[in-house]
Amino acid sequence: MKKLMLVKTAVLVSALLLAQVASAGSVECKMSFNISGWSLIYKHSSGTGKISCSDGTHMNVKITANGGGLTAGKSKIEGGIGKFSGVSSISEIPGVYAQADASAGAIKSGTAQVLTKGTVSLALSGSGQGIDLGVSIGGMSISKAN
Repeated sequence: MKKLMLVKTAVLVSALLLAQVASAGSVECKMSFNISGWSLIYKHSSGTGKISCSDGTHMNVKITANGGGLTAGKSKIEGGIGKFSGVSSISEIPGVYAQADASAGAIKSGTAQVLTKGTVSLALSGSGQGIDLGVSIGGMSISKAN
């Protein structure tokens, strides 16, 4: 009887541990953002956003993107959307994400790109206004807003 009780306890503990491992990296986090910027060989954009996660956590953030390449233009995106993957906690989100993009637009401008920071990925999409043309490589920094 004691052996059966020990086996049941071990199975229950194992199931709980497996559930915790399976849930690691499974928090869904989304970001709404507004960003504007300019480029002439050097590219700079900045803005703000709000991250909300499925576990009820949220964070206001500051966004800064810098890079270089063959670029020229000015753009503004309002109401952009970002979706994070590979996140187990909102605290993993701040940091510098590797970024490469190609853009072309006049009057109505748009963006769709995937950025990475270690195991965390961020898929961005949005549309806005401006004139932009070029290819650039750089980084996008997400930091907690004060």
